[in-house]
Amino acid sequence: MLEFFPFKRTIPFMSWGKITTAISLLTFLFAIWALWDRGLNLGVDFTGGTVMEVSTSQPADMQDIRTTLEKTGLPEVSVQNFGTSHDVLIRMPVRHNVNAAETSNIVMNALKARDPSIVLKRVDFVGPQVGKELYDNGALALLVVAFGIMAYLAIRFEWRFALAGMLANMHDIVIILGVFAFFQWEFTLTVLAGVLAVLGYSVNESVVVFDRIRENIRKMRGATIPHIIDEAITRTMSRTIITHGATQMMVLSMLLFGGEALHNFALALTIGIMFGIYSSVLVASPLLLMFGVKREHFIKPVTKKEEAVV
Repeated sequence: MLEFFPFKRTIPFMSWGKITTAISLLTFLFAIWALWDRGLNLGVDFTGGTVMEVSTSQPADMQDIRTTLEKTGLPEVSVQNFGTSHDVLIRMPVRHNVNAAETSNIVMNALKARDPSIVLKRVDFVGPQVGKELYDNGALALLVVAFGIMAYLAIRFEWRFALAGMLANMHDIVIILGVFAFFQWEFTLTVLAGVLAVLGYSVNESVVVFDRIRENIRKMRGATIPHIIDEAITRTMSRTIITHGATQMMVLSMLLFGGEALHNFALALTIGIMFGIYSSVLVASPLLLMFGVKREHFIKPVTKKEEAVV
């Protein structure tokens, strides 16, 4: 097999297992605290609000538009390009005692005072009830995907491998949500799509490592389980560097050049890719040792048949 980054010596990953597991536990608990103490900063998609699309004759100056709308006193206005540089999407949360028509009038009056050529293309109002339904459906989608992955791992691998992979995936998702909660980054439907993508991405890495471990258990008869796991991870490192490096370059291009519309989506993917690699190598694999995986779980001992006595 061609390897662009060959590793001649086996890297002793499992010798650091206790340290990496402790770090993972602390990070996981920190994420749980952030979710409990601060909560997710839900966007208009989930909380309800007004969404406006306007068009300008010249390429829109996003910072100028944000400054203009801030002067109106509207809270937490989100402004981003939509489609072309001339189209702008404006999102505003629900305001008590102010309906969507009044809110859109305030916005258009402020924008037309700045640029009379600006045109209103559409106004949509997402009610609190609709936002709650989107939130519930999004949470349901996350649970369905998680349970689907758990079922796949349980069918494909021995239960210790399946449980380690499930816990590693859960670790990644909670970390992403915890980071968004701690920094109060806006959590929208696009971010949820990124989280769902990370679930599949992370489990793929775990499956590759687990397959190699299972193969090595059958081939390396005289080796210990920690050495077998170290060998499996080391032999897949070249593939990991190439795959994740190429993916991260694409995600970074979205993060740097995709504008506000893709910024948080790319952030979720970036966090997920980094922790996906970490959890597959330094969370899932040490958990296998903690669960007591043995060679006998895969190779049945040969029983000698008793010879017939004449």
